[in-house]
Amino acid sequence: MNPVYLDCNATTPIEPEVLETVRRYLAEEFGNPASTHCFGRRAQAAVQRAREEVAAVVAGEPDEVIFTSGATEANNLALLGLAPYGEETGRRHILASAVEHKAVLEPLEQLKRRGFEIELIPVDADGRVKVDLLQEALRPETLLVSVMHVNNETGIIQPLDRICATLEGHPAFLHSDAAQGFGKELALLTSPRLDLISISGHKVYGPKGIGALIARKRGGIALPLAPIMYGGGQEGGLRPGTLATPLIAGLGTAARLALANHAERTAACVAFRERALAALEPLRPYLNGNPQHSLPHAVNLALPKILAEEAVDALQHLVAVSTTSACNSSRTAPSHVLAAMGIPRPRAVASLRLAWCHLTPEPDWKGVAEVLKRLQK
Repeated sequence: MNPVYLDCNATTPIEPEVLETVRRYLAEEFGNPASTHCFGRRAQAAVQRAREEVAAVVAGEPDEVIFTSGATEANNLALLGLAPYGEETGRRHILASAVEHKAVLEPLEQLKRRGFEIELIPVDADGRVKVDLLQEALRPETLLVSVMHVNNETGIIQPLDRICATLEGHPAFLHSDAAQGFGKELALLTSPRLDLISISGHKVYGPKGIGALIARKRGGIALPLAPIMYGGGQEGGLRPGTLATPLIAGLGTAARLALANHAERTAACVAFRERALAALEPLRPYLNGNPQHSLPHAVNLALPKILAEEAVDALQHLVAVSTTSACNSSRTAPSHVLAAMGIPRPRAVASLRLAWCHLTPEPDWKGVAEVLKRLQK
């Protein structure tokens, strides 16, 4: 038997309706959306429909959606794409949280080499950015603030509402890597003060290889983004290349379903988390982050007297779990997210990430607990 997949923060299973959408535009409606004949017009209609479906999740406009290969490219376009404007205006100061994904931290390192000043704002013990320190760090020359929506390792939701309020009246652009939270937590991403939102298809039950940068207009004027790739006029000149209609249509369907089924999916994940924590409670786990501030789709916990890597191996016939972000899984160093939260190294190396969704079948929790209990001896 296959183990139950509990690594949905790394990637989610695809919704059957999304899979059918992708298949249709791969095999039947295969026209290039830039073509002017009927095949191209049908493909273009599918792309436009997907723009509308993605924009609806964040209360945005369809022409604010720029399709990319995923959230990593969207993050790069947001951060590096604003750099020329920052250089022209002398605004070279950027703030970001200390728990950002590498897809934000590494582009910031590139900007640092170009003369930008990067400040990482600390987080509290729950992994939430300290908004008071962010406010103190703001300057007139601050170009950008980048704070993720939901942390990929802990599931902790960042206080974007407070950050939006803090930035009211300040010209700095606000970017959020929303790969983990898009379609799962709805309210925070609808704020008109949130300028740039990065999303990924494969974190919202859609296909891999597709995502988007949502760039809200200010007063009807497009943000001063510059392209980071060249070779065509697609996506308003910001992202060249033939549009991947099957993947775009699939992302649109995934976005539409996420919005329509949000309450039902959330309730299923809340119930799943309650059962998971009840099953593991006899093992006395330490929770990394307050569940009151997290999505109900994941939990990050440390089990006393157990090394996380050993637990992953011992559980592999029952459940597939991880120790950290998928992009860091080959590294032996403790998670920078847990370190930023002040979690000591012994607890960090004992930490497991379990992540599920509304499509996840029930694991053999009794068997899981028994395996872990044996490891504790």
